[in-house]
Amino acid sequence: MLKAICSSKELTGSRYYDCVYDIIFCPQLGKLKNITHHICTTRFQHCVNVSYHSYLICRKLHLNARSAARAGLMHDLFYYDRKEYNSGKDKNQPSHSAMHSQLALRNASSLTHITDLERDMIENHMWPLTHHMPRYAETYIITLVDKYCAVLEFLLPRLTGTKNTVK
Repeated sequence: MLKAICSSKELTGSRYYDCVYDIIFCPQLGKLKNITHHICTTRFQHCVNVSYHSYLICRKLHLNARSAARAGLMHDLFYYDRKEYNSGKDKNQPSHSAMHSQLALRNASSLTHITDLERDMIENHMWPLTHHMPRYAETYIITLVDKYCAVLEFLLPRLTGTKNTVK
């Protein structure tokens, strides 16, 4: 069962799924199911959450919902534990927040063709911590949805007593 946070809709077989069917169950994204993210969820579930909600907003605003779905799914495509990344050992190392989008972009590019729009969304989803401002409306949307989903992922399990993961 594939669902996004705050949605009861089964995503497989939907118009959303048509945008991501070729990558959503690939082994590279499957690895994210084993990595805890935002304390109460997996990185895979977080990416599904951002992907689906970005898709819905972009579709409603007549923007490129397909690219938003795809970029949202790959925006955090990295495999290290972010809590251990910059644990004070190397002061010259760039912060996780500022650099993980570059790693996600590299991993996404090795997985599938990335359009310029998708590149901007993955590369700049952490704006203003990134070096460049987003160039597209879709990038601002994914940036805001990423923060919105992080807050939901952190708070909802505490309020409802449930976990937010898809296996």
